[in-house]
Amino acid sequence: MSTFSVPIEVRSYELDPQGHANGAVYVQYADHALYACVRAAGVDVDALLRSGVGPVNIETTIRYHRELRGGDEVTVSCAFAWGEGRTFRVHREFHNREGALVAEVSTVTGLLDLDTRRLVDDPGARWRAVADRPDLLGLA
Repeated sequence: MSTFSVPIEVRSYELDPQGHANGAVYVQYADHALYACVRAAGVDVDALLRSGVGPVNIETTIRYHRELRGGDEVTVSCAFAWGEGRTFRVHREFHNREGALVAEVSTVTGLLDLDTRRLVDDPGARWRAVADRPDLLGLA
C-alpha cells in the first residue's frame, strides 16, 4: 500500500469535557487526510462528481491507542487497499510527534453512481482514470 500523510494540530473547540479530541474529530481528520491525498493524486473532486460518481463510506472503524489533546500535533496517513469487487479499504494512522501510534481509522468505501444510487463495479478503474498520480491511491 502506498501511503500519503498530512500534519494536523488539534484545536481547542474539538475537545470533549475531559480535554480529549472528540470521537467525531478523528473521523473528520481521517476524511481530511483522504481529501488531501486525493487532491495530491491530481483528482479534481468536482469533476469526479460531475462525471456522475462520488465516494461513499459504508463502514467506519476507529481504534484509539493514546490520548489526543488540545495543541497536540498528529500526522495522519492515508493508504488505500484494493481488492476485487465494488468496495475498497482506506486505512488512516494517527502518529504523534514522537512517532507513537495514537489512533487508527479504517473505512470500507465505494464509488456511488449518483443517478442509480448503486456502487460502481470497478472503482479502481474510475479512480485511475481521473488521477494524475494513481500511485498515491494505491493504484500504481
